[in-house]
Amino acid sequence: MQNSSPIKCCSDANLPIEKCDYRPIMSQKNWEVFPGRNKFYCDGRIIMSRSNCVFAMTVILIIGTTGLFFAFDCPYLSEKVTLAIPIVGGLLFLFVMGTLLRTAFSDPGIIPRAQADEAAYIEKSLAPQTMEPGVYRPPARQMDVEVKGQIIKLKYCFTCKIFRPPRASHCSMCDNCVERFDHHCPWVGNCVGKRNYRYFYLFLVSLSIHCIFILGCVIAHLVLLSKELSFLDALKETPTSALVFIISFFSVWSVAGLAGFHTYLVSSNLTTNEDIKGTWAAKRGEKNENPYSEGSLFGNCCRVICGPVHPSLIRRRDPVIPEAEKNDVNNKTNNTSTAISIPDVPPTPPIIHDIDTESLQSQSAPILGNRTSISSDTFHDESENGLLKLSSV
Repeated sequence: MQNSSPIKCCSDANLPIEKCDYRPIMSQKNWEVFPGRNKFYCDGRIIMSRSNCVFAMTVILIIGTTGLFFAFDCPYLSEKVTLAIPIVGGLLFLFVMGTLLRTAFSDPGIIPRAQADEAAYIEKSLAPQTMEPGVYRPPARQMDVEVKGQIIKLKYCFTCKIFRPPRASHCSMCDNCVERFDHHCPWVGNCVGKRNYRYFYLFLVSLSIHCIFILGCVIAHLVLLSKELSFLDALKETPTSALVFIISFFSVWSVAGLAGFHTYLVSSNLTTNEDIKGTWAAKRGEKNENPYSEGSLFGNCCRVICGPVHPSLIRRRDPVIPEAEKNDVNNKTNNTSTAISIPDVPPTPPIIHDIDTESLQSQSAPILGNRTSISSDTFHDESENGLLKLSSV
């Protein structure tokens, strides 16, 4: 790793060294000063929550169970049944691990926190205008917006100093506001939000299919082996198959149930947070429809699973810009815009009306001395003398 060594950044080469500005070659990146409770790896490319123990257990269970299946069940089934069993099992395993890692290592949709000047501006704009002296009223912490003809209240986050967008919420585990917040899942070691929900859903569906596939293959292995031997002898012959059967049997119910629940959410374009709180449920007999629903099951599924991939807002691998440089850039921008918008106009010469010749003569009299009247011949003689003097020079 290279050490950051200072270099000389000086616009004027005549200045002494003491007055020059020194800056490090390698500046910090945004992930190094990130205010949340996340952990970053691989130079900010991987972002996870601070507690990853449950995620490590998830990876060990999936890899361990699949490894035992490939080591002790697949050789017998590929020989007795078909060679397609290990191929299908391998493809399912790769898809499950790919979606799991993509969910765990990606930005779920974190909203950047407000800067000091932005927070001060929001506080100032929210300050109530009270006419009574000495009376303080706290500013409102909600803002109403209209989405498809329906009023939605935006709540103010005291930690991030922002008004959270619709469907966003603050995660207490990661200490971040997340767009389209679904929930914080310890099994994947990350929040589930706008940018990684589709991969989380595909992980649940593929893991359910993978568990059912392994469970069916293990049962087939034990049944075929019990025809050659007794059932107890078959268990003694392959005790690992019994272990894989127990793990798969108890896992498939929870995983398949969770996949079914999220299938309902996807078909309705809801989040777990909205479903638990009953955000779009009918209240007091009034109809309260979900304004984000596409109106059909197929449209909601396409919107969630096949929608566009949204960019990350935190830009965790970009270099940190100091506040002084930000202010310099803003000042230069303001000066440039002012110079362009207000061009320099030359002053208009004054217009003189009704010139009084007598007053002008009276004012010029002290300057001219006793020569109050000058004839044309005198001007002619003086002009000739002037020309002679210039020619002599």
